[in-house]
Amino acid sequence: MSNHIWGLIHHPDKEWRSINEEHETVSHLYTHHVLWYALIPVVCSFIGTTRFGWTFGGEEVFQISVTSGLALGVVFYALILAAVAVVGSVIHWMAKKYPERPSKAECIVFAGYTATPLFLSGVFALYPVFWLCVLACVIGLCYTAYLLYAGTPSFLGISRKQGFILSTSTLCIGVLVLEVLMIAVVLLWSMGSEHSIVWHFFS
Repeated sequence: MSNHIWGLIHHPDKEWRSINEEHETVSHLYTHHVLWYALIPVVCSFIGTTRFGWTFGGEEVFQISVTSGLALGVVFYALILAAVAVVGSVIHWMAKKYPERPSKAECIVFAGYTATPLFLSGVFALYPVFWLCVLACVIGLCYTAYLLYAGTPSFLGISRKQGFILSTSTLCIGVLVLEVLMIAVVLLWSMGSEHSIVWHFFS
């Protein structure tokens, strides 16, 4: 698994330089980082929704079956893996005007490591209280933004002013991708919940 987690949390500037020097491939990123850390929100969501159930501040609990949870977990996992590649491709496209434009693979690697705080915040889905999960997601997103702003100038070899502009654009698109992902997960979870209720009624 990745050895950059502590560095990204403790000294991101230094760690970004180390990541840049490694020239990591997309396949290595996924097999040593993304595939493992993307499991955190997926596994925690599965445990939380099948064993405890979602609560939205009231007494009512919405719980799904293990079968539905497994199916939704697979789709959720695939969406996360795809989202990393999409954001990396967006970074590559937006960097086209810079002379030292990184390759598409390098941009996907950059996106994969930038998303690390969001992966880690998924642990709060173990006990899926809605407001707590939203708070954890916001904190994860804030640190993801920090990593993005800290890493973009050195990654693209541009000034901090240019890096700020590009990071802001990337963050806006990244938030949009995250919102689409969250909406998809909520819709899928809702369908799974309804399926479980119907199955329980007829069983």
